[in-house]
Parts: sequence; structure tokens; C-alpha cells
Amino acid sequence: MFMGLRTAIYYAPDIEETKAWYTKVLGVSPYFDQPFYVGYNIGGYELGLMPDAPVPATPPSGVIVYWDVIDAHTALKHLVDNGSVIREDVQDVGEGILVATVIDPFGNI
Repeated sequence: MFMGLRTAIYYAPDIEETKAWYTKVLGVSPYFDQPFYVGYNIGGYELGLMPDAPVPATPPSGVIVYWDVIDAHTALKHLVDNGSVIREDVQDVGEGILVATVIDPFGNI
């Protein structure tokens, strides 16, 4: 029945500004680019940006998405250098798994 998680959708209040930020931060161009939806293929999974996505109740809020990265500290610094705010600093949650969360400039976690 369920095969796996496929797509995460982030609220994009200004689709052009949000697209420019994610293109810079991710280092890839979107594969689908329309005024109503921008889609990125990241390692076989999709990050979608939607201006008409439900607005988070009280930003920052929403589903928490953890990205697979080579180095958590380097990735966190890259996001902060590009305008994200640290929500939870890098921490080891066991078995050498490091996690952190940020709030992007648009209120998404």
C-alpha cells in the first residue's frame, strides 16, 4: 500500500523570492517551474514550493523535515549564512545520528 514518503511541500508566500532562495541554498535549479508550483528533485525526493499552500498557523510551524547531508555542522552553517535561523542546534540523537532544525526566511521549519 504505502511505498514511502515522496514529497514535502513548503509554503512560499512570494514564489519568486522563495524559489531564488532555495535554488541558491540547494545548488540546483527546479525541474518544474510555474507560478502555482515549483518542484525540485533532491536525491530522488521532491521539495515543492507552493504560494497557495496552507499558511502555517503560527509561523514558524509545519511539518519538520530532516534532510540527509554529508556534514550536519557544515550544512547548518550554510543555511544560517543564507538567512535561516537555528531552531535546534546540531545534536546527537543516538548511534551517531546528528540532527538540527532551522527556520527558513519564509517561516518553514
